[in-house]
Amino acid sequence: MRSVLRVTTMAALLFHVLVLDAVGAARPTRALPLDAAGADGALARYFQAEAGEIRRLAMTRLATMDAAGWPARREVLRRELLEMLGLWPLPERTDLRATVTGTLEGDGFVVEKLHFQSSPGLYVTANLYRPREITKPLPAVLYVCGHARVVSQGASCGNKTGYQHHGIWLARHGVIALLLDTLQLGEIEGDHHGTYRLGQWWWNSRGYTPAGVEAWNAMRALDYLESRPEVDATRLGMTGRSGGGSYTWTTAALDERVRAAAPVAGITDQENHVVEGVVEGHCDCMYFVNAHRWDFVLNAALFAPRPLLIVNTDADPIFPLDGVQRLHAGTRGVYAALGVADRLGLVIGPGGHEDTQDLQVPVFRWFARHLEAGDGVIRDAALKLIPPEDLRVFSRLPDDQRNTRAQEWFGPREGSWAPASESVEEWTRVLRERVFAGWPRESVEGAVSMTRVQRVRRGDWQHETWELESQAEVPLRLHWLTRTEGTAAGAKGVLLRVVDAEAPADWSQRNLEGWLAEAGELASAVAFLEPRGIGEGRWSGDEARQIQIRRRFMLLGQTVDGMRVRDIARGVVAVRTLQNGASGITLSSSGLMAINTLAASLFVAPVERIAVQHRPGSWREGPDYLNIARVLDWPRLVELVRARGVQVREE
Repeated sequence: MRSVLRVTTMAALLFHVLVLDAVGAARPTRALPLDAAGADGALARYFQAEAGEIRRLAMTRLATMDAAGWPARREVLRRELLEMLGLWPLPERTDLRATVTGTLEGDGFVVEKLHFQSSPGLYVTANLYRPREITKPLPAVLYVCGHARVVSQGASCGNKTGYQHHGIWLARHGVIALLLDTLQLGEIEGDHHGTYRLGQWWWNSRGYTPAGVEAWNAMRALDYLESRPEVDATRLGMTGRSGGGSYTWTTAALDERVRAAAPVAGITDQENHVVEGVVEGHCDCMYFVNAHRWDFVLNAALFAPRPLLIVNTDADPIFPLDGVQRLHAGTRGVYAALGVADRLGLVIGPGGHEDTQDLQVPVFRWFARHLEAGDGVIRDAALKLIPPEDLRVFSRLPDDQRNTRAQEWFGPREGSWAPASESVEEWTRVLRERVFAGWPRESVEGAVSMTRVQRVRRGDWQHETWELESQAEVPLRLHWLTRTEGTAAGAKGVLLRVVDAEAPADWSQRNLEGWLAEAGELASAVAFLEPRGIGEGRWSGDEARQIQIRRRFMLLGQTVDGMRVRDIARGVVAVRTLQNGASGITLSSSGLMAINTLAASLFVAPVERIAVQHRPGSWREGPDYLNIARVLDWPRLVELVRARGVQVREE
């Protein structure tokens, strides 16, 4: 099917809905105040310390770089990135089943409307722009699109149509350009917003991220370009801005067929994301599941020694200049160590989070230099736009599409990291290395720093409030109650209750007497532990703020509940300290804390029993730990606890 291209003026586009929507770009980012009182200040200092440690670890890994050792080290890093994208082992490269559904002719260029399947049922809609006259194989650029939502007559035209001017411009300059739709903003609308908006924290538990889908779709797009006779497969480049910049970083890091890359506004460092709150402006497609605790400089370094141009503006609120400069400096050290410093470039244009000619021209010059693309002459780029509906690939969406369910099936297989051994110790080792790698290196069984902050009488009980340190900048509250007729020393039959996540900051004033009366029938000493973010340590802010706090933890290779598992284990050690090492501890918890408590019990000397109430039925219901479903399911967790001789009672 061939038709004459119909163009329109910018005014006519008012009849379409065209929204360039870098997620959250217009939203203010919020740094947590380091000098805030109480839990908020401690959390801000914690994030600063953890982001700094991640930066230090990344730079240490890159510090001893040399040309001889780089290939082996690069492969280790690539394997880690593949794992964090949910792409290890790589999916099968099945038949692309590429189909061209229509062709448009323009002034000096031709557009092909096409789709292919990166995996069976995972459709990728795309537009391929090529010069009208081709006499020999040409270089090709894979252009991956950012967050542009383009809707016409109630149907998505795909974000490829929002970035069409890049394809037209490249084709007019003698380069074949393939523009891809993304999972969420394509003609078949999937989702990027599991943790950002939908509360689907089980994406973490699966080890799933839409960034993995986007990287895989782009890798298969390179397969498609290689199949085209007009394409010189030895001269493939890759670029994109915002989300497309991010997908360029991951794909080009993994696939060496990309000979030169120029990601635009798609990356910054952990300090920007976590400490300064830039994470609030980005959806899930921008991030790998950071189980290996990376700073993004490791992602950037993976492109070495191939030509890489880092492009940004000087006032982008969601890719701040200072973080981009820090990342460039770290990457420059790698290129210099490999003796190819001239293959790394940095372009900073004026403006905010914008798609400008100041950025587009240097990108083309980079490809002209390193891919021998075009004649190097920059021509007029003031282009009229093609009506988005003219670029739509499908007239009717395919019934067998699996795009809208990608989070259910793409990537990691449940149980794929389970050890072959039946040893509880081996299972615990795998959990520590694969799921709880974000914990401090120090053993949870080490001595606990504790300070008593209050001692009062409550009827027949003596109530001591202790502050214990789970890790630096993470103080926890422990309420320790013993009968006044006895002493805390040597107390037998201790009940340790883990306070529920939903408990208000003043829960002890509201509920302690009732809980104590109930628990006093079972034990001669009772303790109540507040893990981080709970009770007096509760972080302020509305639900939206709590979501962004949880996402900050994710970027650190942690989750809030994963770190609460450590808190509970440290609470057990603290109780043993208070009772002078005597045995007979019963743990009690409910809801999400029931799972956290069971997991924590694997990392300390066995307690006597655990009583759980109203626990979730699967990892999908929570809590979320990074990659937990890749190791074990809920029933197996209970089996491991019982295998240590612990009585587990479910109520």
